[in-house]
Amino acid sequence: MNTEDTDKMPASYEAAMTELEQLVARMEAGELSLEQSIDAYKRGAGLIRFCMAKLDKVENQVRILDGEILKPFQPDNTDETER
Repeated sequence: MNTEDTDKMPASYEAAMTELEQLVARMEAGELSLEQSIDAYKRGAGLIRFCMAKLDKVENQVRILDGEILKPFQPDNTDETER
């Protein structure tokens, strides 16, 4: 993995997550040298930032679509015996 590879971000959130999962698996399996592990860690940190930015963007879109107010989940408090 070279620095050019670490600078390119995937086309989608899903692609980033797949790559991140593969990196973690390789690191956990001990397949990488120390230098490769450092590069993989840097790449993984970049992928996490990329995914978080995508999620923030989607959250903002949901807020806009929902009229700026996200409604919290309110469970039905009625007891089954009251019905």
